[in-house]
Amino acid sequence: MTRKAITAEGAAVVGPYSQAVRAGKLVYLSGQTPVDPATGTLLDGDVKAQTAQCFQNLFAVLKAGGLTPDQVVKVNVFLTDMNDFAAMNEVYAAHFGLPYPARTTVGVASLPLGARIEIELIARRD
Repeated sequence: MTRKAITAEGAAVVGPYSQAVRAGKLVYLSGQTPVDPATGTLLDGDVKAQTAQCFQNLFAVLKAGGLTPDQVVKVNVFLTDMNDFAAMNEVYAAHFGLPYPARTTVGVASLPLGARIEIELIARRD
């Protein structure tokens, strides 16, 4: 099966990777940190602001791939401080409808650029 890369103007890339790759009906979105694509710098803010920026970046990639948040089936969230879980969860819940995608949230020691959060998605093309 051949990989097809998906790139969005409204999302930043900070390394040698594709923003997303389509493989059959599944689309794997690389983790997005809260980088402001207009400036290329990390958004300075609390975890709620950083979570919202992650989703803005991710949803730009979804749109570039002809997908919507309703097609997301799995989300992986990485937090540098698990005390931010409730605040992240509040922003997260506003970005998806029922039934929510499956999700894993993991506490990590650090993230690129000093981000407090990174989020990656898997979506399914209908």
